[in-house]
Amino acid sequence: MSALFNFHSFLMVVLFMICTCTYIKMQFPAILEQRTGFRGFFWKAARIGERLSPWVALGCFAMGISIIIF
Repeated sequence: MSALFNFHSFLMVVLFMICTCTYIKMQFPAILEQRTGFRGFFWKAARIGERLSPWVALGCFAMGISIIIF
């Protein structure tokens, strides 16, 4: 089943994308400097990860627990 049709998988993909974009922006800031176009989408995901990092971390933790339990 595709991740777009399974809500649990979709949330996991979104959380991983936010975490990955934030990590890349911290390690290599020149890659995500452009704020428009295709790279702008990843810049916005990195910005979400920077500003909402406690909530993103809580979401990743909850997703990990739900994968272990279910």
